[in-house]
Amino acid sequence: MQNKNKITSMLSLIIAGEAIFLLPFILMRVFKPIIREAFLISDAQIGEAQALYGITAVISYFFGGFIADKWEARKLLSFSLILTASGGFIMVMIPSIFTLKILYSFWGVSTIFLFWAALIKATRQWGTKNNQGLSFGLLDGGRGFFAATIALSGAAILSFFFPDNGLITFDKKVISLQYIIGTITLIVFLVALFIWKTLPKDEQKSKDPKEFQFNFKEALFLMTKSKVIYHSLIIFCAYCAYKLTGVYGTYARDVWGYSLEEATYFAVFIQYLRPLAAISIGWIADKFVPSKLILPCFTILIIVSAFLGLGIFQEQPLFLSFSFFIFMALGTYALRGLYFAIIEETKIPIQFTGTLVGIISVVGFTPDIFMSLFIGYMLGENPTIIEYQHLFSYFSIIPIIGLLATIGFRKTIYKRK
Repeated sequence: MQNKNKITSMLSLIIAGEAIFLLPFILMRVFKPIIREAFLISDAQIGEAQALYGITAVISYFFGGFIADKWEARKLLSFSLILTASGGFIMVMIPSIFTLKILYSFWGVSTIFLFWAALIKATRQWGTKNNQGLSFGLLDGGRGFFAATIALSGAAILSFFFPDNGLITFDKKVISLQYIIGTITLIVFLVALFIWKTLPKDEQKSKDPKEFQFNFKEALFLMTKSKVIYHSLIIFCAYCAYKLTGVYGTYARDVWGYSLEEATYFAVFIQYLRPLAAISIGWIADKFVPSKLILPCFTILIIVSAFLGLGIFQEQPLFLSFSFFIFMALGTYALRGLYFAIIEETKIPIQFTGTLVGIISVVGFTPDIFMSLFIGYMLGENPTIIEYQHLFSYFSIIPIIGLLATIGFRKTIYKRK
């Protein structure tokens, strides 16, 4: 019965971890062409709205960490989902771009402030000291499978509502999009109820309240520790690599000459590598040391991005370039399964997990603000292989920093051993 409860708890965390981003991100990722036409907005305006999300999210990461150490995850996750879903009622009315920007700013708070640190802390509590790799591998791998499946089904939904044959009127586009947004909003509400019913109460807190009393001064002291700074840089570099996966599909379209359909399926295929990489590396990490496995992951990113940036094997068969992207994706998604698993190596008490996550996330997830703008600036309007080579050349600096940060992290943690 206990194993069944643990499985249900992890399933709840996985579903909540991806459902919270259905409205602000996945909806835009899958239905962006129709949203542009129905809302009468441009890619630049969408980018501005998402940049505002990034700004409010970064602020929320820091303060949300303190909240996660004071209240149980079940309440925080459920309330965050309800708040986020409430924004769907505004979006379903097809608001102006000004209102949409305010909505994305609100979502930056609702999806992060009460949610993110609580999710990571609950995942750490789900596992033991000896299986943190598997715990976070399952979380990110499960989220990845959920996201990839949604992306795959998105094409079918688009075909149903917006078939290629015949003229689709503006009113029909708006009504169909409203139906889609409304359905997703309802799903997020249902997930909130599911979390409330299935996620157990924080048993560790109830055993000894004094043991888990929050100390603000000690929390601030965490910010000055070298291991926390290095940890932040590791997440920062890994998350930059994750944001770069958004260009894999466009690379196939612009460089390999894939059709729109072929490029889309290639992008979906890459997303399905996420659960494979995250869960596998998490299981392996528990046999060794999570931070030790981060080193080869960043090394792979350095080598592959350098090859792509320098145009090595450019004239060789396509499968070589195809293989490069597979290796790069596996390295990137493996990092996602590892970069929170190394929390246990820091020996920071579990009652400060939320605070620690908040601190390292402030730096770690700032790519949400600038990475999309950087990619757009590097590629321009009609990118060729030259622009992609420049992008990967500049990007190769990031995993080098990540590798050095990992070495510094390990030296700080294991300097007495």
